[in-house]
Amino acid sequence: MDATLLTQYALAGLVIGAIYCLMAVGITFIYSVMRMINWAMGEFYMIGGYVQYLLIADWLGPDRWYLALPLAIAGVGALGMVVQRVLLRPMFAGGIERLDEYATIVTISLTVLFRNLAVVIFGPYQFSPRDYAPPVQLGPLPVNGSRFVAFLGAAALLGLFAWVVRRTWFGLAIRSVAQNRVGALCAGIDLSRIDMLAFGIGVALAGAAGALLAPVFLVYPQSGALSTVKGFEIIVIGGLGSLGGSIVGGLLLGLVESLGSVLISPAFRDVYGFGLLVLILALRPTGLWGERAREA
Repeated sequence: MDATLLTQYALAGLVIGAIYCLMAVGITFIYSVMRMINWAMGEFYMIGGYVQYLLIADWLGPDRWYLALPLAIAGVGALGMVVQRVLLRPMFAGGIERLDEYATIVTISLTVLFRNLAVVIFGPYQFSPRDYAPPVQLGPLPVNGSRFVAFLGAAALLGLFAWVVRRTWFGLAIRSVAQNRVGALCAGIDLSRIDMLAFGIGVALAGAAGALLAPVFLVYPQSGALSTVKGFEIIVIGGLGSLGGSIVGGLLLGLVESLGSVLISPAFRDVYGFGLLVLILALRPTGLWGERAREA
């Protein structure tokens, strides 16, 4: 194996791993704040891809793709806040006994609803906007331009997310709710508003991943299914509830899949991720940075 080619595949794995991180961080963020798993994250990823495609192909044009991305992210985030306000807020305000079961039923129902709406509106066809940018040369290594733009966009979004969570008053409120909801309520924090914003931000990250990868992978009604699997693989590898673990797990998954494809066979690309998952669970059942149990 040529060292240059191996380095190129490793770089490609890290690039795609950064996109995986957006999905995993979104899932972990929602779980940390609301203590629920959103099983419809893949469908928000799919919606982000469709919005990006429509903005570029029909409304803004391919030369204004940089305007389409924030609009797609904002649109998916707004949709997420509406979903949380209408469908998920009753799980905290209505005296429901099994919140986890309620959230599971609602989000799985959303998966079926959004996927079938996509089929009705767009049909079972596959779409893809044209590449954002020409190939980029990183030293001796050529990199697909759209993948490179997606990597830069993912890195910028993850950096902005980290800054908001760590350096702002809103981030402080988010972290306090994640640590102890009762204590945060006693401190005067509006839990319902924090939950709505957290859910919107979490699904917006998934929508950002779908929008960034729209020119790289095809956009179609079932495109979110595989991304959901990848996201849950990553949060199990990194540790449920650990944002840092989600980032490391995403990069590690992308690297393993890319190197496995070139060293073994690309036909088993998805198998390598499950192999890594099984190995991590065998060595460390809580994941690399699994959170410790907390008692309120």
